[in-house]
Amino acid sequence: MTVAPPPPPPPNFGTPPQGSYTLPPGAPPPPPVKSSGCWKALAIGCGIIVVLGAAAVIAVVVLVFSVIKRSDVYREAYTRASNDPRVIAALGTPIEKGWWVMGKVNLDNNTGEANIDFPISGPKGSARVHAAASHENDTWTYSSLVVRPAAGGEIDVLVH
Repeated sequence: MTVAPPPPPPPNFGTPPQGSYTLPPGAPPPPPVKSSGCWKALAIGCGIIVVLGAAAVIAVVVLVFSVIKRSDVYREAYTRASNDPRVIAALGTPIEKGWWVMGKVNLDNNTGEANIDFPISGPKGSARVHAAASHENDTWTYSSLVVRPAAGGEIDVLVH
């Protein structure tokens, strides 16, 4: 038995050899190779986590500031400071509340304490107000209520 050799390959008739294909003239370029999208999804997920974390921090800060600003101690300290003639002379009128409030107000079973510090300002300058008070029998008693103008000095609002 004789085995016949395999038939010869068909002629190329002008096609390039396999593995070295070139685009015909005037043809659009091939689309870029698409990645799996894993890195893009990871970047978007991390971005969402960062944005949500920042929003949570901002929400907590705003909540704390608003709770302190709604307290009786803050409102009374601002009223006393802004109506004191020495503070008016130092800052001018109108005296406005600042944004950044620091400190704490604790109230538990009709007793508590507060220690807060906040800015105020007027046309002539700015100052910081420090108030320390204790709460008993529905009354806040101030142990300290001091205004410190940026220009220097200290005004004890409790002493007339």
